[in-house]
Order: sequence, then structure tokens, then C-alpha cells
Amino acid sequence: MKALVLFSGGIDSTTALGLAIKKYGKDQVIALSVSYGQKHDKEIKAAIAVAQYYGVEHLFLDLSKIFQYSNCSLLQQSTEDVPEESYAEQISKTNGDKPVSTYVPFRNGLFLSSAASIALSKDCEVIYYGAHADDSAGFAYPDCSPVFNRAMNEAIWEGSGHQLKIEAPFVNVSKAEVVRIGLELGVPYELTWSCYEGGEKPCGKCGTCIDRAAAFQANHMEDPALR
Repeated sequence: MKALVLFSGGIDSTTALGLAIKKYGKDQVIALSVSYGQKHDKEIKAAIAVAQYYGVEHLFLDLSKIFQYSNCSLLQQSTEDVPEESYAEQISKTNGDKPVSTYVPFRNGLFLSSAASIALSKDCEVIYYGAHADDSAGFAYPDCSPVFNRAMNEAIWEGSGHQLKIEAPFVNVSKAEVVRIGLELGVPYELTWSCYEGGEKPCGKCGTCIDRAAAFQANHMEDPALR
């Protein structure tokens, strides 16, 4: 059985990659990294480093033109700055009834649909992706929710003629739990990148930096990427 892993080079997708490799072996796992018009390439470079570390096949896909009309603050054409505050603070300003400004419109829907086509072409039977419960809290990223996951899984299962399914192993757990699992697996977190900014070092102020720091603190350790 072969698995395709949606792989950004961040904590969640790297942990998903580690899980897939443990279950299927590196020769049966393919990593897929997607460019979507983000403001920097730090995550892609991290993804390359992690894929080389594991020795897995690594594919790339460019979906940036699909997102060219969006003003999401993560994208090159955006007029918005990336918020320097936690997701909880951002959610409090939206009353939890709309996504945060770093939500890329239906990104996971597009990523999973595209991945399904590639997975079928590469004889894979499962797609892994790293959505976790913290991301879907307060409607911040609705395409990370259990409801979304179930709907996409059903669509891909039916649309593939019952040949392909989705595995979202973290969809009901926190980022701290993702890190705990990754530490047990020996995931090379020192090679990963999460920050929404593209500086030499993580900014420590954006939502994903704050979440990442809290996840490592919950596991009583320093983020190895900051050493």
C-alpha cells in the first residue's frame, strides 16, 4: 500500500509524514508540496530538507494562479499584513463566525482534490494531511475541521471509485499532541518552518509562531528550530 502526504514543511505535515513512513515504509510514501502564491519559500525549502532527510520521493505542484484573486494576508498580492497576535485574539475579533485573515480560500479542498488525482496516478491508496483541532477552533480554518474532513473523504472515496481515502490523524487533537507524537517518532523538527514571515529566523509574533511555541512548551521542551 502506498501513501501520498500533503507536505508543507511545517510541524503538522512533517509529523504526518513521519507517521506514514512508520506505517508504510519510506519507499511506499510520496510527499507532495504545493506552492500557492505565498509570500516566501521558507516552508518549501524546509520541505525539501525534510524529504531528503527521510529519503522519500518528493513532488511539487504550483496552484498559485488559482489564488491570485484572494487578498489573504499570506499571499504575495495581498494588501494586508500578517496579524501579529494569537489565533485566539484573532477569533475574538471575528466572533468566531468567519475565518481569520490567514485563511487561504478553500486551500485544503484544492490541495486534497489535486492530491487525489496525483495519488491515483501514482497508485497510492491513501492521502495523509496534517489538519489538527486547534486550526478549526472558532471557525479559524474551516477546511481543517472534522466535518470538512469527512465530506472530502467521502467525495474522494466516491470520486475515485473507492480506490482512495483520506487520513487526517490529528483532526481531533491539539497541536501540543501533534508535537508529542512527533517527538516519539523522532521527527526532525529542527528542519521545519512554520512562521508566516520569511525572515532569517521565525518572527515569534504571528499566530502560527505563537501556536508552535505553545505546543513545544506544553511538551516541556524548547523548539529545536530556535536553537
